[in-house]
Amino acid sequence: MIKSQRKDPGKMFEAIYDFPGQMQQAIEIGERIELKNTYEKIRNIVVAGMGGSAIGGDVVRMLIKDDLKIPFVVSRNYTLPNWVNENTLVICSSYSGNTEETLSAYEEAKSKKAQICGISTGGVLTEKLRAAGLDLVSIPAGLQPRAALAFSFIPMLFLLRKIGLIGDGFRAGLDSAIAVLSTEREKYSTENEDNPTYKLARQIYNTIPIIYGEADSTAIIANRWKGQFCENAKMLAYANELPEMNHNEIVGWENNASLFADLSVIWLVDESNHQRVLLRQKVTQNILQDLGSHQQVVSFPGKNRIERLIHQIHFGDWVSYWCAMAHNTDPSPVKKIDLLKNELKKHE
Repeated sequence: MIKSQRKDPGKMFEAIYDFPGQMQQAIEIGERIELKNTYEKIRNIVVAGMGGSAIGGDVVRMLIKDDLKIPFVVSRNYTLPNWVNENTLVICSSYSGNTEETLSAYEEAKSKKAQICGISTGGVLTEKLRAAGLDLVSIPAGLQPRAALAFSFIPMLFLLRKIGLIGDGFRAGLDSAIAVLSTEREKYSTENEDNPTYKLARQIYNTIPIIYGEADSTAIIANRWKGQFCENAKMLAYANELPEMNHNEIVGWENNASLFADLSVIWLVDESNHQRVLLRQKVTQNILQDLGSHQQVVSFPGKNRIERLIHQIHFGDWVSYWCAMAHNTDPSPVKKIDLLKNELKKHE
């Protein structure tokens, strides 16, 4: 048994290790989807969700951006965009089924006569969808929402395919990602310097990570990494995207230079990135190299874009886990979120 699992009573180690298996299970769920309703004249898509459920929508948007022909928006709010109407597909995604922002968005989607379906384990959202005769994809319960990413994004891919909005080209990428991660997790789950996720965690756990990626691509993974550092390792982290970062944030790396030694920069790079963005990443790394902050590039070879990007996600999950272990922190509880929810309940 890995020694650090003693600090992990919530079994986040197992949840991360099982990600390839969860992907396979999610594929099986997706293949079994049978739609009760018809979806017609869809001109845009909104995924309504928060936290781990919303990031599933972001991952879908990232993976199908070259296939989907209509706008796709992830809405993290109580309200939906004002343009939502009867030609909008609204996918309400809530792992617990009780996320108050998503439930509010569901009611607004109904009032706007949008075409609605959902993904959940149960809760109020499931009750509402079933009572209204709407399509629901039921996914397994018992995980932290952030550890259920495979169940948030893979059934959504199949849902969009069943509706006829995308093809099935994503399937080969999922299969190759499962094969690669089933091998790589053996290395990522070991507590030694030969494990690159453990090694990176030991380098950055006493810093504030800043993760940079390309807009609509690795920047979505950067946001996932940020959330995993915050929730698993209980440490602040921040993310931003290129090329926008080059038009403002880069200038901020000047004053307060005494703080830079406490920052770490992680560049998430993929060969599919725009050639000018790849150049910008290299030039920006050179500009920042003398500022005293640790920089690390994370990039993977692979058969296809989907495989490589999912690999980056899994790599980041392990880095966040090993940061938690370095802090002697149980990665599963999110006490401040629970406290916030309890305070909000007092004002319902």
